[in-house]
Amino acid sequence: MEVAHVRIGSGRRPVLLIPALLGSLALTACSGGAKADAGPEAKVTVTPAADGKEAALGSPISVKADGGKLTAVDVKDDKGQNIAGQLADDGSSWTSQGKVRPQATYTVHTTAKSAKGKETSTTSKFTTQQAPKVNKLTNTPADGETVGTGMPVSILFDHKVDKDKRAEIEKALKVNTSVPVEGAWGWVTDYSGKDRIDWRPKSPWPSGTKVTVKGSLAGIDSGEGGWFARDYNYGFSIGKDRKAVIDVPSHQLTMYEDGKEVGSVMGSAGSPEAPTRGGIHTVRSKASDEVMDSSTIGYGNQWSLPSKWVTHMTASGTFLHSAPWNKSIGVENNSHGCFGMTTEDAKKVYDFLSIGSTVEVKNTTNTEKTDVGNGLEVWQESWDQWQKRSALK
Repeated sequence: MEVAHVRIGSGRRPVLLIPALLGSLALTACSGGAKADAGPEAKVTVTPAADGKEAALGSPISVKADGGKLTAVDVKDDKGQNIAGQLADDGSSWTSQGKVRPQATYTVHTTAKSAKGKETSTTSKFTTQQAPKVNKLTNTPADGETVGTGMPVSILFDHKVDKDKRAEIEKALKVNTSVPVEGAWGWVTDYSGKDRIDWRPKSPWPSGTKVTVKGSLAGIDSGEGGWFARDYNYGFSIGKDRKAVIDVPSHQLTMYEDGKEVGSVMGSAGSPEAPTRGGIHTVRSKASDEVMDSSTIGYGNQWSLPSKWVTHMTASGTFLHSAPWNKSIGVENNSHGCFGMTTEDAKKVYDFLSIGSTVEVKNTTNTEKTDVGNGLEVWQESWDQWQKRSALK
């Protein structure tokens, strides 16, 4: 080792400097020691991947961390909505609750920590394919509506729903109530020929019940009918407990509220040749003015009569309505299946019953079973019969 002799000032003793040693000492003093190696970062993988291609439909969003764990996952769609998901207990993965919807862009922000504590953040973005066909819903009751105690939740599909897709769709539909209410979904063919799914309570709703319907349908394949492009969330309320009972032989309709009789009116039910359909019907709609047109129920052009205060039950034409042309009201059953009344009495019934109220027709000679899809006819079946309509076996 080369030694340098340095004289500092007069009369001072020479100082010996050892360069290699001084360099080592200086490095130690400045650095405070070498840092521990944090190791590799956790590797985060997002599926579907942001590979420049449109992602296929039918799968959830999945995030996985290798060599560490996820500490935060934030996913938003192109509408700014947060996508809910579940983080695994060990932080190794995150999976969205639903599937990706058609023609949507998703942005995935993640934070992960390696096994040695090294934290990294990533951002990924991908766009999904357009669906060849979108299946939309018509929901009954409408959002915010107040309805009678017999009203089912009824969902009509724009397009066909394949039978092997029904179980997944049914699982994605939830009914929540403000008080405990037992009920079940059942698949129905609507009078229009379209597919429908209804939820009915085991017994009529308790008055005052608040109902919320949620359908986590976005990204679910309905088969030949296409894909669902959005989720649904709406609610309605159950109003007063009102119903009517028609006793055909006595030509009388009796109104009940909270189980107590509150009034009755006389009328004319269907003739022996066209007896009124029996069983428990649900009021599906109402009209203050309507023309009773024979062609709509298979009687050609025999009549076209203006009527008021029309309460609709079956889709095939079983109504409660004014019949000012009938001179035998309360005396003879001579209609073509409806229950006709004076204009004054029809108004009383129209005002008393709400959409979703029930009308029971008793002691009719009509033995034809009314199909559930012929209106909102969920009460035509027993509870055991209804439960068999579920796709969840």
